[in-house]
This record gives sequence, structure tokens and C-alpha cells, in this order.
Amino acid sequence: MMSTKTKIDALAATAGKVGDDPGVSLAAAAWRRLRRNPVFITGAVIISAFVILAILSPFIAPHDPADPMLGDQVVKARNEIPESQPGHPLGGDQVGRDLLSRLLVGAQQTLLVGVLATLIGLTGGVILGTLAGALGGWVDSVVMRAVDVMLSIPGLLLAVSIGALFAQPNIYTLIVAVATVQIPIFARLLRGSMLAQRHSDHVLAARALGVKQRAIVFRHMLPNSLGPVIVQSTLVLAIAIIEAAGLSFLGLGNPDDRVPEWGQMLGRAQNVIDSHPQLAFWPAGCIIVVALGFTLMGESLREALDPKSRR
Repeated sequence: MMSTKTKIDALAATAGKVGDDPGVSLAAAAWRRLRRNPVFITGAVIISAFVILAILSPFIAPHDPADPMLGDQVVKARNEIPESQPGHPLGGDQVGRDLLSRLLVGAQQTLLVGVLATLIGLTGGVILGTLAGALGGWVDSVVMRAVDVMLSIPGLLLAVSIGALFAQPNIYTLIVAVATVQIPIFARLLRGSMLAQRHSDHVLAARALGVKQRAIVFRHMLPNSLGPVIVQSTLVLAIAIIEAAGLSFLGLGNPDDRVPEWGQMLGRAQNVIDSHPQLAFWPAGCIIVVALGFTLMGESLREALDPKSRR
């Protein structure tokens, strides 16, 4: 005979089964769909290449990104910078530093900001969403009104406002500014998922059998509500990278240009963009391609996990 606890766990597990194929879990069915989806494969290839280059950038960068080794080719009076040449396929920047090396090392900074900001935003959103969805009542009202206020402000404007509060901007203030913008997105999504779980069969059965509220929330409601939030995090990563680049472009990122970051490089290229557009083209292109990769992968995950899109 199955114990009461085992029966409830089995009932909760049915929330993760595919309706038209009860023998296959939701994750297995989603993966089966994703591996045949060219959109997901394209996004995964882009993101994999980005992550590998970011991790290995200190070792594969051909030169020191802070060394103005081509400085003798910079002529400010004639607005000349180093062109493409052997050993420097993309040429140099306004100071004479190797542009390819700066792009590679900048990928690591961009990945660091995007991932940490998303993780912090996800953590804060999960905490607020769990409180609102599990407790309800006045706690739900207070949390959601605060979330509504934050969502009523355009994301980039809110991030700029938060970043401007710090006297000395750096990479950590950049992460905090971007993460704060993401918190209400995750909080509202998780709260909605948990409200839907309140009336599911396994939760109602657990309550009828006298299971404590804490166990219901953390063993049944929360695990079955995290799927949409995890999928959303891949889409938010793309937004985080764009917002971080925007803040760096506006001068609210790391002021030390010896440590390159794509948004920072894009911002410093604006003064010479008419004569040397490649200084803006390369970092802007990297930002667009990486954001596109995360978007493609996130949208594919959402479709694969959405029961309405199954055929």
C-alpha cells in the first residue's frame, strides 16, 4: 500500500507529464521537440560559441587588450587609427589597442554581467513571487503593488536611474542596476504560476489530507511553477545584455577602459563613428548576435514547453 505522502507526490508528478503521452515526462518531450527545431539549434550554436569564447578569451586573445602596441600608428591630427594588418586582422582602436583582443575579452565581461544580473534578478523574483503566491492576502497586495510600480517604468529608464545613484559606477553597480529591473518580471510570472497551482488536484488533495502549508508550497506548488520562470530567464538574459550595453554606452558601466566591455567599446566609438565605423560595427554586431541567440533559444524553449503548441 502506498503511503499518503507517496500518493500526493505521485499526483504532483502528473503535472509534469505530457497529456497525450503519459509515459513521457514534460522535459523529455520538450527535448525531443527541441532537437528537431532548427531555430533552437541555431540559438544554441550561437550561445555555445559565445560562452566558449568568453571563457577561453584570456587564453586565445592574440594580444593584451590594454596594451596600446599600435599607438605609433595613431595620428589624432589626421584622425588615423591602425588598419587591418598581419597579426591584427581587425586593426586597432583610437589608442592603438588590438580590436580583436578587446572584442574577445569583452565577451567575458558581457557574459559575466548578463549571467550575474539574471541570477540575482531571478533569485529576488522567486522570493517575492513565492511570498505573493503562497501567502496571498495583504502580502500579495503589497508585493504586487510594488511590482506594478516597477513595471510601469520603462526598463532601461529604471536601470539608468538606479545606475546614476552610485557615485562611482563600476561593473558591480552595473549588475545591480540591471538585476533590479529583472526582479519584477520574474516575481509576477512566478506569482501567476503559483496561483494556478493553488487549484490543481495534487495541491487540493494535500490540503484535504492535512499537509502543512510550508510543505505544500515548497514540495508541490513551487517546483511545478518554476518551469515558465526558467524559460523566461533565457529571454531575460538577452534583455540583460542589451541593457548592460546601454548603461555602459551612457557611461554608467566600468569607467576603466583597460577592461573592455562591448557596450563601453560602442560608447567610446561614437566620437569617430563617421570616419571609422568599424569601431562601432564590431561590438554592436556582437551584442545583436548574442542577444538574438538567447532570444531564439528562449522562444524555442517556450514553444516546446507550451502544451497548446504540441501537435
